[in-house]
Amino acid sequence: MPVVAEPSGAALVLVYQTGLGPGGAPITRQRTLSNIDYNASEQAMHEAAHAIFSLSEYQLLEVYIRRTEELIDA
Repeated sequence: MPVVAEPSGAALVLVYQTGLGPGGAPITRQRTLSNIDYNASEQAMHEAAHAIFSLSEYQLLEVYIRRTEELIDA
């Protein structure tokens, strides 16, 4: 029986720096924003992440898109 992947959701994962540790290594945290439109363009998500962090005191280091799909028997 064939299996079909059906989009079920997307999230934006933002990694940012909150300071420096004792040895000078960056201290990082991450924030996940759920319920992102699965079909939103990568450019739009990147711009949204940077717009959000323009309001923050922390430096945005990395932006990840996490898309999930449900596998369904067809």
